[in-house]
Amino acid sequence: MRLSRIFLHFCAAALTLTCATVSAQDREPVPMPVINTDSVMKHIVELSSETYEGRMAGTVGHERAVRYVENVLRRYGVREMKEQPFEVECNEIENCKFNIYIPGSKEKRVFTLGNEFCCAAMTGRGYVDAQMVFCGYGVDNGLLNEYKYVDVKGKIAVVLTGLPTWLPESVGSHYRSLRDKARTAERHGAIGMIAVNISPSCHSWEPQSRIYCGELPHLTTFPILQVTSDCGRELLTGEAMSLDAAIAAIDNDHKVSSFSTLKKAEIDINARYRPRATTVNVVGLLEGKDKDLRREIVVVGASLDGSGIQGETCIFPGADINASGVAAVLETARVLSDLDYRPKRSVLFVLFSGSEQQYLGSRAFINSYPRLHQVEAFVNVQNIGYGDSLVVLGDNRYPTLWKEALYCDTSVRTFDKSFGELQRIWPSILMRGNNKGDSVAVLDDCRFPLMKKVNSHTYQAGGRHDILITKEKSDPKGDARAFDAMGIPSLVITTHNGMQNNHVTTDIWENIDRRILTLATQLTSDLVSQIGEGLYQGRSPQSKAQRYRE
Repeated sequence: MRLSRIFLHFCAAALTLTCATVSAQDREPVPMPVINTDSVMKHIVELSSETYEGRMAGTVGHERAVRYVENVLRRYGVREMKEQPFEVECNEIENCKFNIYIPGSKEKRVFTLGNEFCCAAMTGRGYVDAQMVFCGYGVDNGLLNEYKYVDVKGKIAVVLTGLPTWLPESVGSHYRSLRDKARTAERHGAIGMIAVNISPSCHSWEPQSRIYCGELPHLTTFPILQVTSDCGRELLTGEAMSLDAAIAAIDNDHKVSSFSTLKKAEIDINARYRPRATTVNVVGLLEGKDKDLRREIVVVGASLDGSGIQGETCIFPGADINASGVAAVLETARVLSDLDYRPKRSVLFVLFSGSEQQYLGSRAFINSYPRLHQVEAFVNVQNIGYGDSLVVLGDNRYPTLWKEALYCDTSVRTFDKSFGELQRIWPSILMRGNNKGDSVAVLDDCRFPLMKKVNSHTYQAGGRHDILITKEKSDPKGDARAFDAMGIPSLVITTHNGMQNNHVTTDIWENIDRRILTLATQLTSDLVSQIGEGLYQGRSPQSKAQRYRE
């Protein structure tokens, strides 16, 4: 009897091991739902509208966005809704004026907020009227001292964003952020700073704003502007050097190119700074259909917060960054709430706040979520509205989980839906015959160009999400870093060459590429559904026991 029990135990263990190591390629495809691009776009249009004022964490606009996503998740069948509160910096810029002039002249060049410039997100408030002094990248180290030959006391320092590539990281790390540059300028006696944005992640004519400006302390009464590179060229027109010549001298010749200008600048900023504003993550659980596997959780999440609004007209809509990712998460909730497609594992939908401030929301989630030991994987969706192809980050750290995404990219899908039901899901679907005489459902989107009719109620689709496969393997980034640090297998679904509208005023829904959005949202839904079936075992019981003891 004892030997029989041992034998049965051995067989059960072997079977468990076999199931846990089934490769993605050896499985039967899991029935996958088709996402509705119109539904995804509806969320992007809504969240990037003026109603939400750019969704900056800690503001009324973000609170409205929280109410919106909560209502959508409840409507889609996600019942266990919770909010995770935590604190962030919040600086609401109520108005700002900026102009330049030559002393003695009656003419002033008045710049428009949201057109030629914006305020640094963590600017101080105040009024200054003083001469401008160009100080290169704003570095005062022994290798590059750009304050050595100029006097900025009582004046406005004009600096470049970023750093010269030849400057060692050990030096450059002290001058990288806007707050680093502002503290350096203030230390030399400057009363304000204008940063000329030369980042390649936006066009030369559009303002760009990132909430994170560097570490505390906050410079309460030190105004900081960030102007476009085109505006920067205008500031230095007719001066000792042009902007492009000055940059070339520093970058190529390693020369200090600081000089006083003939012009003065007038800056007036009114901002309300709160060092500890409250914001929340939105967390909702869709319980799995398997009574045993529902204890295991797949997390899919995206950042909800954005760069906000300055004054009444300078709004950063955040359609791609990251209303697109939020919309993909909401659409995944919609399709998985269908009992026909409900995964065996439970799915946790998380919309993070504080992502614009060094991903504080994902760190707050990790620190407070009570069932973290039950999380099997994390799928992060970020910036999927532009680009030429999809990128799935994380294959270096989690190659097995990455293969799940690749499997979703290449396998054949079966839809147990009638043509009428498919029409309700995707109104643009058409029925026609192919050259083999088959009845074929055709979509106007590239995701499923052909869906072959197998019988009266089943369609098969062969399609690719167009994942870009590169030789260099990648690690999880963004909100996924907090999960990765805890040993939770994580992937990030994003796009390649998709950052041209990064934190700018032109990040509007009209610029969203429906093709790439459809591919990324479908991959998100497919991958979460695939992991939710329970065959993927990325976290060993030993790892869970070591990190999270119940």
